[in-house]
Amino acid sequence: MQNITFKIFRFDPEKDKEPYFDNFVIPVKHGDTVIAGLFDIQKNLDSSLAFRFSCRGAVCGSCAMHINGRYRLACETQVLELNADIITIQPLGHLPVLRDLIVDFTRFFENYKKIKPYLIGKSPVPEKEYIQMPEERNRIGNTIDCILCGACYGACVTAGVNKEYFGPAALLKAERFLRDSRDSIEDERLSIIDNLHGIWRCHSIFSCQDVCPRELSPAEAILRMKKRILQKTIL
Repeated sequence: MQNITFKIFRFDPEKDKEPYFDNFVIPVKHGDTVIAGLFDIQKNLDSSLAFRFSCRGAVCGSCAMHINGRYRLACETQVLELNADIITIQPLGHLPVLRDLIVDFTRFFENYKKIKPYLIGKSPVPEKEYIQMPEERNRIGNTIDCILCGACYGACVTAGVNKEYFGPAALLKAERFLRDSRDSIEDERLSIIDNLHGIWRCHSIFSCQDVCPRELSPAEAILRMKKRILQKTIL
């Protein structure tokens, strides 16, 4: 067992004029995660501490936070593996803080909806299902695995200065449908992202995929879509 200081960003708009950091010292043993530490603090030291969580299995993405200089999922980040006596925890960047570690995802999902993140099937509509061969499914790859945690959005420099920018997660999802053999609106999808709030605003810094907990590559997906649009333009 080791005592670790949790330095946590705090802000309650109903009573605080400015955000501040609050320190809590808790005992941590091998295998304890950051989310477990937050629960310990909430239960035993300060019940007003606010944060999001759900699955606690790195699947839902609810607990994405900025932990010791990097965006991570609190439920899969083990405290002692950070090799630090002080664990600094802040909310996701580029989104309004509702309270403490909870941010308002409205802007994130408004931009996400712009790319039509759903399948629009081809005609004629089959009686049972659209048939997709294994090689066609393989073209989609792991782009389908995004959990919309927002870590990539928080790490993206462009998202911080352009509120209309679709963001890495939305653009990754756009490529997911562009790769899907069952989808019918390729030209429309390309026209949606072919603007200064879409793929052309990305500067290929690769911060998004550096922090992705599912090891996805939004920046590479954006580069592929740029190439796709340029090829269609030239041809």
